Amino acid sequence: MPRSIRALVAARAGEPLDVLRLESRPVPTPSAGQALIRVRATPIHASDLHVLRGRYGFTPGFPTVGGHMECVGRIEALGSDTGGFEVGERVVAAAVPAVPGSPADGTWQEYLVADTHRLLPVPDRLSDSTACQLAVNPLTALLLVTRELDVQPGEWLLQTAAGSTVGRLVIQLCGHLGIRTINVVRRRAAVEEIEALGGDEVICTEDEDLPQRVAAVAGPAGVRKAIDCVAGPVGAQVSQALAPGGEVVVYGALSTHRQTDPAALTIPLQARSVIYETKVVRGFWLNRWFGTASPEDALRALSEVRGLVADEVLTIPQGQPFPLERFAEAVPLAEAPAHGTKPLFVFEDGPGEVDK
Repeated sequence: MPRSIRALVAARAGEPLDVLRLESRPVPTPSAGQALIRVRATPIHASDLHVLRGRYGFTPGFPTVGGHMECVGRIEALGSDTGGFEVGERVVAAAVPAVPGSPADGTWQEYLVADTHRLLPVPDRLSDSTACQLAVNPLTALLLVTRELDVQPGEWLLQTAAGSTVGRLVIQLCGHLGIRTINVVRRRAAVEEIEALGGDEVICTEDEDLPQRVAAVAGPAGVRKAIDCVAGPVGAQVSQALAPGGEVVVYGALSTHRQTDPAALTIPLQARSVIYETKVVRGFWLNRWFGTASPEDALRALSEVRGLVADEVLTIPQGQPFPLERFAEAVPLAEAPAHGTKPLFVFEDGPGEVDK
């Protein structure tokens, strides 16, 4: 066991590359009900960067270790009177802070203390790249489709940002469950790619009217269930396209990611449509789901995701590995347009082990 570890720390809120510094810290000590994880790989999500900017749904206490989402590693030590796991066991840590709930340690460090009820054992046949991305995007896709909206086989599901990570996972999951998807993209060049992935219908907002195309595809019955990750005018069009009594769950606001004025983070809904057609617009946030779900329910959902990924129903693209020292190169890739692969911080135990 080393005496100190490397950690990527933000002293204050601000633009990530302005506030992040590589620091040496003491090895943390697990308490009862906790485990010390030797981190092998951890992703850099765009939402991680919004946390550091102070523009996310929660604000950590600064200074803070970055990466408030997920990682994979092996258990190095267990707190006193802590059962259910073994030293050396390979696990995913769902490090998403629960809201409401107590703070969670950031994952951008070599060793991490995590509550054992947030740990999921993972088989060695899943690569570190795949395992470290299990607990956020695939879980979000599963919850949106099967729990938040309970979409049934044969039903239509309308979704925006179909080319995003969650959007692609939703297409794969719906294909597996027999659900038909109407997928919204903003570039004509993306249409063929989404069709090849298994999207049943694709609407390009660059040159198509969203509500008209939805009506043409779904027919008189319309679409009763939708998920939106864009907000703004596109989110409003999704609401407009719903059948009477329909529901849209908003889980992101890609159209406003560079917006710093909270008053501008809006969805301009048509009041007549919402009132007279009794449509529902509501939000979903994984942090709040962790804050309301029981530990047993959260573990069941994570276990279901693990099974879907292990059975290759859901495919997580290989990430791009970076050592922690190259954070200035890695961090911007999380928000780079069409960067293609998720940047990951990796901590290698030996040559080539990260891609085992």
